[in-house]
Amino acid sequence: MKRFSCVILSTTILVPILVIAQQTNVSILVGSYLIATDDATPWLSPSADFAFGFQRFQDNDTFMLSIWYNNIPEKTIVWYPEGGHTVPRGSKVELTNERGLVLTDLQGREVWSSGIASNISYAVMNDTGNFVIIGTDSSNIWQSFDFPTDTMLPTQIMDLGGVMYSKFSTKNFSRGRFQLRFLQDGNLILNTRDIASGYAYAAYFATKTDDPVNQTNSGQKLIFDSVGYMYILRRNGKRADLTPNQELPFGDYYHRATLDFDGVLTQYYHPKVSGQNTSWATVWSYPENICLSFRDPVSAGSGACGFNNVCRLGPNNRPTCECPRGFSLLDPNDSYGDCKSYYVPNCNEVEFNNLDFVELTDIDWPFADYVIMNPTSETECKSSCLTDCLCAVAVYRGNKCWKKKLPLSNGKVDSSLGVKAFVKVLKSDLPPGGPSQVSGKKNDRQTLIIVGSALFGTSVFVNIVLMLVICLGMFLIYQRNVEKLDQAINAVETNLIRFRYKQLVNATNGFRDELGRGAFGVVYKGVIGTNTVAVKKLDRMVQDGDKEFRTEVNAIGRTHHKNLVRLLGFCDDGNNRLLVYEYMINGTLASFIFGDRRPGWTTRCNIALGVAKGLSYLHEECSTQIIHCDIKPQNILLDEDYNGRISDFGLAKLLLMNQSRTNTGIRGTKGYVAPEWFRNAPITVKVDVYSFGVLLLEIISCRKSVKENDNGDEYGVILTDWAWDCYQERRLDLFVCDDLEALDDIKKVRKFLMVGIWCVQENSSLRPTMRTVIQMLEGVVEVNDPPCPFPYSVTLS
Repeated sequence: MKRFSCVILSTTILVPILVIAQQTNVSILVGSYLIATDDATPWLSPSADFAFGFQRFQDNDTFMLSIWYNNIPEKTIVWYPEGGHTVPRGSKVELTNERGLVLTDLQGREVWSSGIASNISYAVMNDTGNFVIIGTDSSNIWQSFDFPTDTMLPTQIMDLGGVMYSKFSTKNFSRGRFQLRFLQDGNLILNTRDIASGYAYAAYFATKTDDPVNQTNSGQKLIFDSVGYMYILRRNGKRADLTPNQELPFGDYYHRATLDFDGVLTQYYHPKVSGQNTSWATVWSYPENICLSFRDPVSAGSGACGFNNVCRLGPNNRPTCECPRGFSLLDPNDSYGDCKSYYVPNCNEVEFNNLDFVELTDIDWPFADYVIMNPTSETECKSSCLTDCLCAVAVYRGNKCWKKKLPLSNGKVDSSLGVKAFVKVLKSDLPPGGPSQVSGKKNDRQTLIIVGSALFGTSVFVNIVLMLVICLGMFLIYQRNVEKLDQAINAVETNLIRFRYKQLVNATNGFRDELGRGAFGVVYKGVIGTNTVAVKKLDRMVQDGDKEFRTEVNAIGRTHHKNLVRLLGFCDDGNNRLLVYEYMINGTLASFIFGDRRPGWTTRCNIALGVAKGLSYLHEECSTQIIHCDIKPQNILLDEDYNGRISDFGLAKLLLMNQSRTNTGIRGTKGYVAPEWFRNAPITVKVDVYSFGVLLLEIISCRKSVKENDNGDEYGVILTDWAWDCYQERRLDLFVCDDLEALDDIKKVRKFLMVGIWCVQENSSLRPTMRTVIQMLEGVVEVNDPPCPFPYSVTLS
């Protein structure tokens, strides 16, 4: 599953940072601003209980605008802008007269705003944790309480139609899988949702405060009062309590109610005078057991955990998720996410003799049945699943057998189930000794000691044989340690890991999960340890290419830039040549910009700038200059923060020259290939500049470089031609297909278009360097009007 994600850290390890601005305890004047630095001051509430400003994340030096508890050691965040945007050091939030709060990054690009279109007098950070903007008529024209994220505070009210979202994880403040919704019928519910589409699945908890018969009895407002009680106020004035009576602690406490990333709605309290060991404690939480709360077999989604995952209830009603034996996490950093099966059923292969089962107890996925056998025996249950290519798991209980197919949903651990689950796996994936043995490595020396103890009490002949066995074992251990040492030394020298081919076969489950194909080979998804990786299996190598392969891999391994996909290791085992890269969770730029939905303009601009910086690094900052030769959207990958990362760099020398070119049979400006490829002209870094220009035009327009003209459209057959026509005719709206967000930033659209046209000049000497491209995109260098990019009008075949 692709999940839109922004990597940020838990509130318990956030370092508070404050920012430069005038600090008052009452009014924040129009024009006041905060700058994301390490040694500044936030806007505080009068008692300093709450602070408004930036918090820094320790691992990546980024910042998030937020409101947090200021007087306790745990700087717990209670509000942040929708989406949990992170910004770099030096970013600014300013209180403006017309638009309220405006958050901009270091380049002055707007990231978020409160979106007010009326005159503003001042703002105030209240002791309730509510940030309020006050108009010239003294009315509250915007307040953070009206836009809750994952937390409600005392004095906060939610009306019908209100919604809160959980965080994605403890380290990611983007919207997660869980929602709290106050429906129009007065019912307060918790439900999971599909992150990509936003589709809401069936509720797994409901207050049942809707009453279609007597609507005066239905809920009207969700209230968190100043004392700390949370309840639903019905239309008839009666209350439906969420906080049980007499459950609040006596004393001076902070209170908050948070929909946590694991889907549990919890009211917490914390003493205002913190001792050494004080922390947030729980008043109540709903549901009591989220693992058992999903009961709708049609619309429950994956359940409390991801598909194929299993939910187990831990202390304080908190769920934990874990992939059972036979499965592994799709995203090693998200233990609550989806799991993938070691064995994917394949009805085109007859491999029953190579299959077996891993046996699990008290685990079930109740919504994945497609066959129920009743009555039957355990042996018949397993046999039926083994020979059924659709069956991934068989569950047996009380003479009944439930056959299940992937994906499995709502997995749970429950000792009351009394079931056995048989997970189908390949025998090669089983631990030594069969399915009942726990997998793990044995200690070699301990094994030898056990064998050695058998020497006593045996015949001399047997002793001699055993002694030879021990010597052989010691020799093999020594050889293996030498190999490990050799691999470690190699890793130190090249900063890469050298893999055996068999290791990568196992890591990719026999090269089953294909991610994509290209001129250099096929890419497969794999798992090494706890890390998901991308394994590129190279083909069509040049003859006698062993030395060339190691030379190029060594050069690639020394590169290090945030806009390059990092090479983790390689394999040159026999005739096999493979490269192991870090896995990019959001796929290719091609699938991102050419999909059904047009991505945001700001995100596209950031991607374009990032790719430019990566190319500039390859051209000018590497110890050995690298010309990519194949820049296109399929070779730009997106990480979890949607940063553009260049892949396949440095591989062109590994293939025969005519295999690294694009055979197009069209004029030089078509596709991504620079004209000099077809003219036997010297190949320089300017071929990459040309390809980047085409890529930039694609990012701006979200159109492919070559578009089939099957609908009678006279525009867009060749993107570079169309870009020049739109530029000449001043029809930028046509080029961006009336993208409103882009048209709001029309100056940048024009600038980026001009840069793209400069890059695709047929005359390579007119193309700028990638360093100059960066300066033009960032506004450091003025962009002059470009000439016609194809003055020669040459058609090549």
